[in-house]
Amino acid sequence: MHLKNILIVVSDIEKSKRFYQELFGLMVAVDFGENVILTEGLVLQEKKAWEDLIGREVKTAANNAELYFEENDMDGLIKKLESGRFPINYVNSPTEQERRVIRIYDPDGHIIEIAETLECVARRYLMSGMTVSDTAKKMRLPMDVIKEMEVGLQESSKNLE
Repeated sequence: MHLKNILIVVSDIEKSKRFYQELFGLMVAVDFGENVILTEGLVLQEKKAWEDLIGREVKTAANNAELYFEENDMDGLIKKLESGRFPINYVNSPTEQERRVIRIYDPDGHIIEIAETLECVARRYLMSGMTVSDTAKKMRLPMDVIKEMEVGLQESSKNLE
């Protein structure tokens, strides 16, 4: 057995489709009208249809779960969020710690966390002069993982030459 999809209930399926398409690049894989499957396994379900199916009222903005995304271009993401295209409600302010993280609410109050990829963090440390060993310790990752990221960084540099 394996997890196939995550379903979230939304009040306006068209608005939610636009939100996830434009901010996160998710595309519609299958559109059943009141149920839409997006790429990456996210399913949007119209609230009324879901309430009819389960025979119960749906409560929104419960703050008891989150969708997690990773992003390579956090600066670009912040510009998108600040563009005004969608009203963005922050769960908390963007953090500028070891790993950049932003938590926002989607149009229906679902929490979304967007974090900088581990590769971005490791590459930043390595490019600043930290050793593979020090980077692995700081990030609490195996040295083999950091070495792979270092190889990727070297290959990226060669491609730019």
